[in-house]
Amino acid sequence: MKAWIAYAICALVWGSTYFGIALGIESFTPFGMVATRYLSAGVLALVLGRLTREPWPLRRDVPHLMLQGVLLLGISNALVTWAERFVPSGLTAVLCSTTPFFYALLGREGLGARTWLGLAVGFAGVALLTWKPGEGLALSGLGLGGLLAAVFLWAYGTLHGRRHVQGRGLLGQVGVQMLAGGTFGLLLTPFTGGFLHGPLTAKAGLAVGYLALFGSLIAYSAFGYLARVWSPTKMSTYAFLNPVVAVALGSAFLAEPFGLREAVGMLVILAGVALVQFPSKTPKPACPAEE
Repeated sequence: MKAWIAYAICALVWGSTYFGIALGIESFTPFGMVATRYLSAGVLALVLGRLTREPWPLRRDVPHLMLQGVLLLGISNALVTWAERFVPSGLTAVLCSTTPFFYALLGREGLGARTWLGLAVGFAGVALLTWKPGEGLALSGLGLGGLLAAVFLWAYGTLHGRRHVQGRGLLGQVGVQMLAGGTFGLLLTPFTGGFLHGPLTAKAGLAVGYLALFGSLIAYSAFGYLARVWSPTKMSTYAFLNPVVAVALGSAFLAEPFGLREAVGMLVILAGVALVQFPSKTPKPACPAEE
């Protein structure tokens, strides 16, 4: 049950962070927002870990955790931010939804036909939901390469952590990762316009606070837990659901258009996720129940 709660948090909260990023970027530069968001969330995670007496990360795990944080929260997020200057937002969402395919290929899980079908159906649903017909295909090769590199690094960094981090203590581990990712962003701010590109508004400050508390501390901790207890491919289908949440919130609160194409796209995504999450039952030897 805890795994399903963590999965729901990743799908719902990260789907809502599109909102927060759009508001925060009104005052913060991209790397200023990354630094502020992850450094503050990292400190909170470490403090909570100590207050709850969680085990401290093992010394041998710290370099791997730092590498994970830089790859996922620093470089991967930075590449997406940079690439969005050249690639339409709809296609950005489509390419980011290739994350499950990278997990499947890099993780060498030996997936069955039903799971591959579910991944393909979910990907098609994201394309239908988010890629607007007028966006066309005359796109920047650098932008596309940056997005694919970002997705690859996110999957590779997650799998690296699964293979090399042995200790316990979830909050301590994600705290180290977020501090590493935030420090990476901090080091880049002098070369990318500093922290702010305009006056700091209350709206932007609250948005970055939401991103730090919910998008980073809560959702990234849920992601860290999920990466331990589910297979990479099953876990990564949250990436199909993030655009569903984003489109639903945009329609509800920003009066963004929502029609038949969006509704069908959502249904196709849900069908693809169901194919992956609930494989057909076949007789198997008795084994410990999956969480």
